[in-house]
Amino acid sequence: MPLSERQLRFLRGKAHALKPVVMLGNKGLTDSVVAETSQALRAHELIKVRVRAAGRAARDAALGELVARTDCTLVTRIGHVAVLYRAAAPIPKLVLPDAQV
Repeated sequence: MPLSERQLRFLRGKAHALKPVVMLGNKGLTDSVVAETSQALRAHELIKVRVRAAGRAARDAALGELVARTDCTLVTRIGHVAVLYRAAAPIPKLVLPDAQV
């Protein structure tokens, strides 16, 4: 889902106080990590993920695959921490601001 810059800024503000709930370790992206991420997104909509990969390219690849497999949106990534968002199916818990300025 494409989000406007205003919506991304809103989500970054909401995510500031969050702690990482999913840790992507040295084994890389496994099916259990994808399942745990999907479950956390269902429960919270907005989560932080910590990636422990050796290089920047490896972190970007792992996050790209995680975003694709969980059908979510990458809000931001700073260093080893990424913020992911996926709206709840019937009724979203977080009400995003309008896309217009």
